[in-house]
Amino acid sequence: MPSPTAIPILGIPVHAVTMVEALAVVEGYMAEPRLHQIATVNPEFVMAAQSDAAFRHALRTADLCLPDGVGLLYAARRHGQTLPERVPGSEFVYALAERAAACGWPLFLLGAAPGVAEEAARILEQRYPGLPIAGTYAGSPDPAENDAIVRLINDSGASLLYVAYGAPKQDKWIERNRHTLTTVRVAMGVGGSLDFVTGRAVRAPRWAQDRGLEWLYRLYKEPWRWRRMLALPKFAMRVLLSRELELRAARGSREQLLAILAKAPDVEPEEYDRLDD
Repeated sequence: MPSPTAIPILGIPVHAVTMVEALAVVEGYMAEPRLHQIATVNPEFVMAAQSDAAFRHALRTADLCLPDGVGLLYAARRHGQTLPERVPGSEFVYALAERAAACGWPLFLLGAAPGVAEEAARILEQRYPGLPIAGTYAGSPDPAENDAIVRLINDSGASLLYVAYGAPKQDKWIERNRHTLTTVRVAMGVGGSLDFVTGRAVRAPRWAQDRGLEWLYRLYKEPWRWRRMLALPKFAMRVLLSRELELRAARGSREQLLAILAKAPDVEPEEYDRLDD
């Protein structure tokens, strides 16, 4: 399928795809001889990237940025564009594992707390018979471990990689190693999704997810996240202000152009609109 449209939200690209379309995109990636990075972007990612140049670069160079966060849908709409639906990373890990089982893509699970990746691999194998598990390793994004981890993954023959270091570490790690992971065709930062797979963490009820209140449920269950949640009202304010600035700039540009053209006797007034396009 053609490359999905990227909608810029505060300078971070978010791709307009559905879950089904994202899976089709991944199938195309698997046929290409290079690593493709997938990021599961939410408003917290966008705000963190404003002050973290390396994270911003990782997101801007990622091949596919999934809209994981209802706030992104609202932001796109505010700018007159459309993201068709949320594609939560915590759901995409299942959909992608199911597709990997059907297509025979060896999956490597990297990161999370000790023992979590191994347990998640067993659960996914049981859920999707035939899923080839290339390997698991807790590890860390510490540069001292980097080369050994890359060798481990390359030796495993994995073509699909889940990295559960949490953002922004996981996304930076993938971007930093995208040219040395020789067998991997798709690498995705999955955050705490392996904890959901193993039952160590529980997602919000469906009604909360459907109403865009998953963040509130997580805050209730994990009150220590309150500092991170401060990014949400800041995100909303930045989106509102950026749209207002765009509108003012557009009005100002048109007015300036008309003022300049009005002084040019060889340009007819009826041509102003054409020149402004």
